[in-house]
Amino acid sequence: MKFFSRVILATTLFGATAMAQDADIHKGNWLSWRGPLQTGVSLETYEKFAFQEEPVWTDAISGQGVPVIFNGRIYSWGYRGTGPDLEEVVQARDEKTGDIIWERATHDFLSDTIYNRYSIGAVAVDPETENVIVATTYGLVTCYSKDGDQIWQVSMMERFGRLTFPNGRAGAPIIDGDICIIRGVTSYWGADGPARDRFFGFDKKTGELLWSSTPGVGPPYLKDTSMATPYLDTRDGKRVFYVATGCGNIACVNVMDGTPLWRFQLSKGGINSSPVLYKDSIIAIHGKENLDTTEMGRMIRLDIPDDLDNTGGEIDPAQKGAPRISQDHEMWRTTLEMFTSSPLLHDGKVYQMVKTGSLFCVDAETGEILWEEKLANSQLHASPVLVDGRLLISTFPGDFYVINVTGEKPVIEHKLALEGNGIGSPSVCNGRIYVHTTEKLYAFQAAEGAIEYAAAPEVAMPEAGEAVKVLPVPSDVLLRSGESATVKLRTLDANGVPVGTVESAGWATFIPPTARVKATMDASFEGNTISAGDDAELSAGAWKATSGDLSGILRGRVISDLPYKEDFEAFELAAKPGGSVSGREFDFPPLPWIGARLKWEVIENEGNKVLSKTLDRVLFQRSLSFIGDPDLSNYTMQADVMTDGNRRIKSVIGLINQRYIISLVGNANILEVSSNHERVKESVPFPISANKWYTLKTRVDIGEDGTGTIRGKAWVKGEPEPEAWTIEVEHKNAHQKGAPGIFGFAPQSQKTVFIDNINITPNE
Repeated sequence: MKFFSRVILATTLFGATAMAQDADIHKGNWLSWRGPLQTGVSLETYEKFAFQEEPVWTDAISGQGVPVIFNGRIYSWGYRGTGPDLEEVVQARDEKTGDIIWERATHDFLSDTIYNRYSIGAVAVDPETENVIVATTYGLVTCYSKDGDQIWQVSMMERFGRLTFPNGRAGAPIIDGDICIIRGVTSYWGADGPARDRFFGFDKKTGELLWSSTPGVGPPYLKDTSMATPYLDTRDGKRVFYVATGCGNIACVNVMDGTPLWRFQLSKGGINSSPVLYKDSIIAIHGKENLDTTEMGRMIRLDIPDDLDNTGGEIDPAQKGAPRISQDHEMWRTTLEMFTSSPLLHDGKVYQMVKTGSLFCVDAETGEILWEEKLANSQLHASPVLVDGRLLISTFPGDFYVINVTGEKPVIEHKLALEGNGIGSPSVCNGRIYVHTTEKLYAFQAAEGAIEYAAAPEVAMPEAGEAVKVLPVPSDVLLRSGESATVKLRTLDANGVPVGTVESAGWATFIPPTARVKATMDASFEGNTISAGDDAELSAGAWKATSGDLSGILRGRVISDLPYKEDFEAFELAAKPGGSVSGREFDFPPLPWIGARLKWEVIENEGNKVLSKTLDRVLFQRSLSFIGDPDLSNYTMQADVMTDGNRRIKSVIGLINQRYIISLVGNANILEVSSNHERVKESVPFPISANKWYTLKTRVDIGEDGTGTIRGKAWVKGEPEPEAWTIEVEHKNAHQKGAPGIFGFAPQSQKTVFIDNINITPNE
């Protein structure tokens, strides 16, 4: 594996401090999912490897991820409880005893996660601040202090349109310098409206967005969301990461400004296994359909382009994304099939579990299979870890293996039957092995006598050159009418490396030449402060900051404060390029509504202008669109709603109120309150006729003790409103805030739904 031999300790605005670059920071620590080398390999060797099959301690909390360790503490991410009481939990424990120091729980909201597919990933610890960052299954990114205090939080779903899927794949945050990288399939606004696998760089200390990146092309294939974790590298004067995407690519992205540099189309479907770096190449595996053969899955070695500014790749003008490099970069391939378990690289050998439960050893230079060992009938998620010549492998059926691989053939030294499924990968620290199953967290002793810690390779951070552009921070702002925000201005060189700051800039509205919608944000600048007036209209747009020869782009949205009304009568219907899915003249919904432009359209229905769900994208058959601030609470929402169809086929139409969906479920003839269908879901009978308008009203009230009451009522439009609520649901662990929105579910995209006369008011 190639690493640079020197460390550049120039302090930058992105935190390339001595602490962040100190190779010794990994001594006695396991800071992130794949450990100190990003490959699953421990730096520890023992005076005597003496694995003890009786655990030092256990705790009965479920988990499917990797415990991380820093400065005497274990930070684990698991889940517990059932039904509405199920919660994902971050726990800080004493490394020696396993005693809990603090824990913080969050509850699922608005996702379609099923079968307890929670905590599939890991938290990340920042060695500089000792903060802990977690990205939950439902897209809640939270930064906690060492003492468990919340420092910042971003709801990716409500803020950036992150989609959820039944598989519940979340992955792990990655911290590099002052940047925390988060991934997810999102549908936002403007050019970021189409659903794509995207990466987001946040300031690790403040949670401000620095950049977003879309290196792949097209939507994730058949909902193939990816949980692959980025692999960090310094190359060609840039700090970059390599990662697999939901659209079947291996991509390279600039860490510091998010610029997609190149991609290689590896498969038709999504790739969940993380790549590893070998010399000047990448080794990766997938388990989907190949593009050029009828075989499923393959492992490859991929040559990295020498010049990242001139890769020779082709850019698809329709799909955009990063330049696609040619098949000539594939150095070898081996037909191995794996969906989610990542390769381990050590001493020129790749160790890989495949979906049928076999362990393979592959020569990294040639791709030759050196040996195979059958361990289980199937494998899911868990990746191998290596310490002191032993592979540690947790298998899906729940068997845990310790395998000596110092000789020509593997020798199984220990095989333990753990409680629960072995989906979580092990981690190693200070002579102990930690592994999470779907039933317990285990700590095993592996070392006897002295422990030696090899030095981690030093990280070479690129040197800053001349400033060539401005980076507004945050790079995306959200304002309610009457609000203001101050934007900081950082300068970057041609490689994205931070150079310094500028005090002020000139600001002008900016419309990209390729923009299909020529829109501007109803706001104004005074100095570096952007403000939306009290009467500012719903709007979205971009601004160009110019300071001398330097410039940069800021994106933003203005949303209304409460009360808010929309009857769609002011929209102008017309034939537009591409046409309406309904075949009529139409207009787009409000631009600042998250993800709405590809999910909904304004059309005429019986002489009125109404909102109708589109049916041309199966990916959006379940559509959530948010129309307000994620920090709102205690409000009432009302709208007129209708489902198309007949007696046999009807769709679902609902309103999102504070992270609850209150909906009319057509085929079931019920009025339902839900947040996740396996966590919070209650309903009452309510007859629903297709092509008949109803008025739907919802209200959420939060008590001082954190409990909540979710209320809903529905009646035929035009008839008197019933005094009593049709349904009232008590939720012990109520969602304390959440953006208002609209919800539509058209099974197999067959029958649309309609919405009109939206009205959102504070609770009286």
